[in-house]
Amino acid sequence: MVSTNSLYGRLDDPARDAGYVDPPPRKGFFTDTSVCIGCKACEVACKEWNAVPEDGIDLLGLSYDNTGGLGADSWRAVAFIEQSRPAVDRLQQDTAAAGFDAFAEAARLGTGVPGGHPVAERAYQNSSHGGCGGSGGGCGSASAAAPAAKDTGGQFLGMPGMLAPAPLPDRDGRQDVRWLMMSNVCKHCTHAACLDVCPTGALFRTEFGTVVVQQDVCNGCGYCVSACPYGVIDKREDDGRAWKCTLCYDRLGEDETPACAKACPTESIQFGDLDELRERAERRRQQLHDVGVTEARLYGEDPDDGVGGDGAFFLLLDEPEVYGLPPDPVVTTRDLPSMYKHMAAAAGFMVLGTLAAALGRRA
Repeated sequence: MVSTNSLYGRLDDPARDAGYVDPPPRKGFFTDTSVCIGCKACEVACKEWNAVPEDGIDLLGLSYDNTGGLGADSWRAVAFIEQSRPAVDRLQQDTAAAGFDAFAEAARLGTGVPGGHPVAERAYQNSSHGGCGGSGGGCGSASAAAPAAKDTGGQFLGMPGMLAPAPLPDRDGRQDVRWLMMSNVCKHCTHAACLDVCPTGALFRTEFGTVVVQQDVCNGCGYCVSACPYGVIDKREDDGRAWKCTLCYDRLGEDETPACAKACPTESIQFGDLDELRERAERRRQQLHDVGVTEARLYGEDPDDGVGGDGAFFLLLDEPEVYGLPPDPVVTTRDLPSMYKHMAAAAGFMVLGTLAAALGRRA
């Protein structure tokens, strides 16, 4: 049933608002950028499963990222951001040194394993206890990396056991370098402007709360492209239709994990019930704050924000603008009711004016 908050404001169950009588729990993504290693396995898995065509082999000269951004032929895009920063405090360096080999642990731990734990949480437990205990085995490369962290001033990159090199100082005297990596994707907004403006019904809300494009209904008008506050949805040049991430709607129907989350080796991309993911994300944010990574913040998780909260949200290690994300996104159809009221009022005044003019002539 359509509610008063169908276009803007808090909306706890968009699937029910769309007309589903008894929808399943809303599904979504939580992307923890602090453990993203930029392998782009998510991009490859997305293209393979969804038969997304290749988008050209272009050397963009932007760090190691040659995807460039989201588009009709890139439903996942891993951004590489290189930063030179002042040396971090010793607490953060010690946290890195107390980590573990995430590549080895990812084969044994994870939300996909019965009774398993997210890799990031196990890393935190290891560092909190100052050692490499637990069922996951030894620290692997992390123990060998510990001296490097202290001798070279390497910086904690979020990925346990992964340390940046110490290059020559830059013009500002800063020596430490870190890479911020983030796998970007469609946000599957609670208030999806692309869906609101679609004139053919090609975009629809699924029972899982996600937003999907039906290509056989899309007429290529492009209204959705300009309506998206994140610049996600795009038209494919060869056929003019709109394409974007479906959160693997076909896999959800079979109770399967989306391809990108399934392929992620470090569980940077986590899939599940949205409410549980939000709780998990808040725990992870607090964990990072506890070890001195105070710049860690959540993005898109707030159901009271300008889009009603995102179905795909992120933990970031810097300002959203650094990752190419809008700092305060607002659904572009928010003011439609007010606009229609003003249009109706203007039309009414025009009719009244015309009638007054006609009556004045008769008099």
